[in-house]
Amino acid sequence: MANSLPDKLEPGMPYPLGSTWDGLGVNFAVFSANAQKIELCLFDTMGRKELTRLPLPECTDEIWHGYLPGAHPGAVYGFRAYGPYQPQHGHRFNPYKLLLDPYAKKLVGHFRWSDPLFGYRVHSNRQDLSLDRRDSAPALPKCVVIDEAFDWSLDVRPNVPWSETIIYEAHVKGVSMLNPELRPHERGTFSALCSPRFLDHLRELGITAIELLPVHAFLNERFLVSRGLTNYWGYNTATFFAPDPSYLSTRRLNEMRIAVRQLHAAGIEVILDVVYNHTCEGNELGPTIAWRGLDNASYYRLIPGDERHYINDTGCGNTLNLSHPRVLQMVMDSLRYWSTAYNIDGFRFDLGVTLGREGSGFDPGSGFFDAIRQDPVLSTRKLISEPWDIGPGGYQVGHHPPGFAEWNDKFRDSVRRFWRGDAGMRPDLAARVTGSAELFNRRFRKPWASVNYVASHDGFTLGDVVAFEHKHNDANGEENRDGHNENWSANWGAEGPTDDAVVNATRVRVARSILATVFTSLGTPMLAAGDEFLRTQQGNNNAYCQDNEISWLDWNQAATPEGRTMTAFTARLIALRKHHPLLRETRFLHGDKEVLPGVKDVGWFDERGEPLTSEAWQDPERRALTLRRAGPGLDGDIEVLLMMLNGAATPLSFKPPQPHWQWTMLIDTAAPDAPPHPLGAAELTVGEHAFVVLAARPTSYVARPDEPPAAAGHEAGATVYPTAPDANRPRRGPT
Repeated sequence: MANSLPDKLEPGMPYPLGSTWDGLGVNFAVFSANAQKIELCLFDTMGRKELTRLPLPECTDEIWHGYLPGAHPGAVYGFRAYGPYQPQHGHRFNPYKLLLDPYAKKLVGHFRWSDPLFGYRVHSNRQDLSLDRRDSAPALPKCVVIDEAFDWSLDVRPNVPWSETIIYEAHVKGVSMLNPELRPHERGTFSALCSPRFLDHLRELGITAIELLPVHAFLNERFLVSRGLTNYWGYNTATFFAPDPSYLSTRRLNEMRIAVRQLHAAGIEVILDVVYNHTCEGNELGPTIAWRGLDNASYYRLIPGDERHYINDTGCGNTLNLSHPRVLQMVMDSLRYWSTAYNIDGFRFDLGVTLGREGSGFDPGSGFFDAIRQDPVLSTRKLISEPWDIGPGGYQVGHHPPGFAEWNDKFRDSVRRFWRGDAGMRPDLAARVTGSAELFNRRFRKPWASVNYVASHDGFTLGDVVAFEHKHNDANGEENRDGHNENWSANWGAEGPTDDAVVNATRVRVARSILATVFTSLGTPMLAAGDEFLRTQQGNNNAYCQDNEISWLDWNQAATPEGRTMTAFTARLIALRKHHPLLRETRFLHGDKEVLPGVKDVGWFDERGEPLTSEAWQDPERRALTLRRAGPGLDGDIEVLLMMLNGAATPLSFKPPQPHWQWTMLIDTAAPDAPPHPLGAAELTVGEHAFVVLAARPTSYVARPDEPPAAAGHEAGATVYPTAPDANRPRRGPT
């Protein structure tokens, strides 16, 4: 900042929005259509003492702006906005409240819950119709002017094709807090993401993209703080351009850039989970942090005729008004900023249906979707939507426009229910493992549009899916009322941890079969961090407020023999997917393409090798299923894969359908350590709750129907399949 503070600002420019250093000074620009005056407030470097207030001298096209000569990166600031305080008309201006710049790219200081954070007198009988005249600055972090310089010239984004993408959903803090090999100040930060051992872990699994839970600066809700809890997941955004300060061990923004750079160098893309559907300001009784005080009537969707209250399609108290061009611009500017300033590879949109809402409801041709699809930067990134919200018509799986992938909760539920042994699940499972074509095969979309998962941050972990029948959320302080009640889970004989060897063996086998289903299905597989070694949240299916061992990954568990075995099996499944193009097909399958005489590209059979009839499909008590896939293999020769699924509680004898070939056993979830080997009999027993994958190369060798199988080890045309990528490379895990 200049050595002496000026008495006034120069006019400056209305673009770009936010604070911009040009080498000679800083330009400030902020949107408000309804303010009467906006002041720039300057603070000392720690943000504790307000030094001066300077009115922004110009307003052009509803952008207030001014220029401070001699200011430089590190300058600390905020805004105060003057205008009517008329909540009944949607206006909540209160100049006693310091406001964050919606475009702030760095924050200093912390939120401190106190009554002055609210624009109204908290204990007034008039509630939010009253006006609070206390200064909120001591309770609010401050904005920091930054220098954007960073050399990305040698960074190469991996640009992994969608069909080859393997997503690992993780929390910046959770993946490293319990890693003893990291220095304490690095745990839970971006520095830990690029630690050599964590990178090795991702590479050895075969991960191609890490999807990070929200990293935008966020506010911990007051009710959580009063319980000694926090908003661990971070879905309570306080600014759309700044990373949360707690994730920076060095307090330098370049720490995140270096992490992205290192992940890219390892061939791993970075996807950010972003929250543009609501903000941390909540409903009419929430705090005044930024948008509410700058222009409440523009930034939020208000109830027509009752502008005191907010449309709440998000369940979080408010909904951003993306129908307003300046609000939409803010979201687009934010996305482009992360794409260019941090070289981010993609975004997962929380409550994506809300973003696509127009006045008439959800619209795949909304301004939000149209703006992204035509953007020369954003249209090249991976785009994933959470395709639901709580508003009218809020469930929109499969209805997003081309270019977007979607979380497929139907896949999650169908897979869980089939392996739990529920009746009548064969038809639904068949649709899920072939890409959910009835949902996504429209407008020339591809199977990758279905993000296939069985566990995510929200809900049970995979380990808890097979260990708990009921949620156990008492630690959240809501008397176990929160979280989903139906998790399609089973404990297999005991609720929670047990020493029963039979129960534990069943749990692990079911978990292996679930993962095998994920990685052999058409679509984009997603693995929740820690599910590779069956981490647990102690039955908590809504751990959003658990910033502790409940949510953090336990790398000691990963280092146990059981954890290592499960991790190795997960890596083997991912290697299987990468080695067999049939498992990552880029087109939907309809069984109308003959690959070999009598062999279609996809076919369904029962355990006897007989094609399924309409009556058989509708039999609710049949729990065995065989899927045959045929098409070019990795080397271009025709390959046939058989996936045999036994969802029953007893072993079943399976017979491959005709024609008969020499089969190689690739995966058996009942024998996870068995290497690929030739099948030495015409039939095989598939264990209870087990999943088997067989392969044949009929163009190399076709057996006559009456010819006995070749001797083990001497089969003609046999193919050797890898068990994991880079099998000869030394292994190192996070612990």
